[in-house]
Amino acid sequence: MRLEYQIIIACGLDLLLGDPQWLPHPVRGIGWLTARLEKISRALLPATAAGIVTVTLTLLATGGATWGLLTGANAIHPALGTAASILLLYTSVALRDLIAHGHQVYLALRQNDLPLARARVAWLVSRDTSHLDAQGITRATVESVAENLVDGITAPLLFAFLGGPVGVMCYKAASTMDSMFGYKNDTYREFGWAAARLDDLLNFVPARLTGLLLPLAALLLGYDWRNSWRVFRRDRLHHASPNAGHSEAAVAGALGVQLGGPGIYFGTPIVKPTLGDPRRAIEPADIRRANRLVLLAALLTLLALLLLRLQCLAFLGESRFPA
Repeated sequence: MRLEYQIIIACGLDLLLGDPQWLPHPVRGIGWLTARLEKISRALLPATAAGIVTVTLTLLATGGATWGLLTGANAIHPALGTAASILLLYTSVALRDLIAHGHQVYLALRQNDLPLARARVAWLVSRDTSHLDAQGITRATVESVAENLVDGITAPLLFAFLGGPVGVMCYKAASTMDSMFGYKNDTYREFGWAAARLDDLLNFVPARLTGLLLPLAALLLGYDWRNSWRVFRRDRLHHASPNAGHSEAAVAGALGVQLGGPGIYFGTPIVKPTLGDPRRAIEPADIRRANRLVLLAALLTLLALLLLRLQCLAFLGESRFPA
């Protein structure tokens, strides 16, 4: 079965099933391996070198294991190889779960249950949520949904189209290492340097592609697409991350709200640059609006990458791409 069809089926499975807790997830295995490699490399090397070695070995192990699994499955039967490929692609995207987590926060806010809403938004963010009011909870949720659109959906789709299951699993390994080590604290400032820089590099194109597609999604949904485009162009680099601000700025503009500002991270107050203009106060319904934007932007990304791949196949010949 062609890779394009496999990716479409995998996305359909994600929208239908989400991420069942009973299903063994490759990211858990990657996280286990990376934690073990961290301990070994730290015992043998300086922090920065240990981080580089951990990143390199994790990528080689992930890519090799994925290739070996698919090769073995295909050797048994081509249908088993196709099924294994679809399963791996399916585990690489997280659209349904991202939207569902945001919706759970919205439901808690609608019930005026702030303790429950704080607990639920903590699933999505690394900041301290214990002090947040309804507006703070909503802002944190919208920011997280917008940011995770890139590393949870559009970037995996791009690497799936470019490199099939092996490519997307290597991307997930890089993303997992960044989530584990990409902190600017005493423990990981040096060790996590390689993981953080690799994640920035891999998300460079997907973040910008997402930022370009979100105003189109806003147009199709009847949101303020002109403001989405204006704020995207103006504020997309006003973020500590070189990539996170693109989608957040476009979403802020589409909704006519302001994201960013003060927050508490690991006990330390931090004032993040603001994205967008406070045309109105942010409200819980903005979570649902952001979810709609994310869903449509993900579908537009899938369509754009599918058309681009088909054009490249026609121009260069199918032998240049994974089947």
